[in-house]
Amino acid sequence: MSNLRIFIDFGSTFTKVVAFDLEKEELLARVQAPSTVDTDIFVGLREALGLLGDTVPTGEEDIRRALACSSAAGGLRMICIGLVPEYTTEAGRLAALGAGAKVVGTYSYELSRRETEEIAAAAPDIILLTGGTDGGDKRIICHNARMLAGIDKGVKNIIVAGNKSASDEIQDVFSEPGAAGGGGSKKIVYAKNVMPEFGQLDLDPVNERIRDLFLSHITEAKGIARVRDMISDVLMPTPSAVLEAAKLIAEGTRTEPGLGELLLVDVGGATTDVYSIATGIPTKTGVTMIGLPEPHAKRTVEGDLGLYHNLDTLAQIAGQEIMQDGRQEEGLQSRIDGLREALSIPKGEAQTRDQLLLSRNAVKTAVDRHVGKLERRVTHNGEIWLQRGKDLTGVRHVLGAGGPLAFSADPRFVLEGAALGDEASLVLKPRSPEFLLDSKYILFAIGLLSRGEPDKALRIVKKYIKVI
Repeated sequence: MSNLRIFIDFGSTFTKVVAFDLEKEELLARVQAPSTVDTDIFVGLREALGLLGDTVPTGEEDIRRALACSSAAGGLRMICIGLVPEYTTEAGRLAALGAGAKVVGTYSYELSRRETEEIAAAAPDIILLTGGTDGGDKRIICHNARMLAGIDKGVKNIIVAGNKSASDEIQDVFSEPGAAGGGGSKKIVYAKNVMPEFGQLDLDPVNERIRDLFLSHITEAKGIARVRDMISDVLMPTPSAVLEAAKLIAEGTRTEPGLGELLLVDVGGATTDVYSIATGIPTKTGVTMIGLPEPHAKRTVEGDLGLYHNLDTLAQIAGQEIMQDGRQEEGLQSRIDGLREALSIPKGEAQTRDQLLLSRNAVKTAVDRHVGKLERRVTHNGEIWLQRGKDLTGVRHVLGAGGPLAFSADPRFVLEGAALGDEASLVLKPRSPEFLLDSKYILFAIGLLSRGEPDKALRIVKKYIKVI
């Protein structure tokens, strides 16, 4: 049997293919071709495999054993519905993001008719319905189930992961003639409660349900049936593969040590994703945690910070930074116009500098949103400090990924946006990390390989992560 292993990422823009030699534990090639999601996804894959074949001799058996992930067609779009925004709704959002989804809406309390119309118009791939601890309030989750059952179009899949005491009533609601699941046109899936007790999260069961539905969801893409006949399997959404890689790098395996707690920033054209593999417990003495406990492996996705699709947001952030640096406001508009031009391949020193500024601001803003915050309150008993979210000030490694970083003219400058400077801050970012780069753009392949060969995957990625 050949030592060649092939891994594929069906992206919305490019179909990427990576080949490893598992015996030598080396990267043989990484190629990409434009994705053809809107017409026939198989066409883009065939072109990418052709490019691979020009570099590395491949046989039919090598391709048949290939594994893939996908973020094509905008990824896995989800809406989360819960009882209270800070608790069950947030628990559902964390579960969705951890499973590799893109959360396109969140709703809390009793759904209104207007809100159900919004949900139908958004046409999410999956709705996650949560609400109540086990044995607690079941009125609202049952009301919301009835509202969802009345939606005729725009709802394909519903996962119910709330108060187990409401399970029987919810099943009756969705079984009624004319309900979302009653006619068989909508798939209703049940999972354990995401928050069985107050402040206690149980995200793994619903994560598995989300990924199972993802696999059925991607079969709707044109040409995917031929792809599945050609390769071994499409395992997971691309962000899940990257999260698996981050966990592997941080935690290691039984025989291969990891790097320890890690912050990973993945800058893309449409989103900037941030992953932290860390406990996040307070490092400041006398601090009290508030809000939901944070998952050890956490992902957030910022849909307004993609380097190529969210220029207005990034240009505005850049403009604010220019003003804070003391430059004249009169030159602000021309500066932003320059940033717009830098979205293509930068030409010359000025546009390169502008593109670096855009990328750095995407990293800085995304990490600021991901990490925890400190808040000082004065009470009748004196001053107290509260922490919401993860304290990542002690994280020693910040890893950059994604095309805008891997191919950047100055990736260290960009990644420095993820770290806290000399100034005092209530934003709990890493203070003095070592900066690393996925210079070969292979993290998705490492995540896929880790499912079957974690030791080899870790040794390979250690070879190609570059200190910057």
